[in-house]
Amino acid sequence: MDAILLVLRTGMQWNALNATGICSSTSAHRRFQEWERAGVFGEFWHRGLLEYDDKVGIDWDFLAADGAMTKAPLGGQKTGPNPTDRGKKGRNAWCSPRVPGSRSGSTTPVPT
Repeated sequence: MDAILLVLRTGMQWNALNATGICSSTSAHRRFQEWERAGVFGEFWHRGLLEYDDKVGIDWDFLAADGAMTKAPLGGQKTGPNPTDRGKKGRNAWCSPRVPGSRSGSTTPVPT
C-alpha cells in the first residue's frame, strides 16, 4: 500500500519504485490494477467524501467543474504531418528506400 500511495502522491513512474526498496514495481503495479478493477480507490474516495461531509459539510447545491479543451500551443502546420494518422501523408516504409536485406537502411559496407 505504501508503494502505491507513493506513486499516486508524487506522480513518480512505477519503475522508479525499484530504487526505493519498498517493493518491486511489478508487484505494486499489479496490485494497483487489481484494486482499481475491484473499486477499492473509488470506495476510498466515496468514504472520504462522506467523512468530510460529516465533519465540515459539503454544499451539494453548489458544484463546479473546471477543464480545458484547446489545441496544443505548439501544434499546427509547423509540426508537419503525423505519420500515424491515416488521413495525412507522412513518412512510412513505402517512401523510405532501403538497401535490400538491410534492416537499418545503411548503405555503408561492413568491413571484413
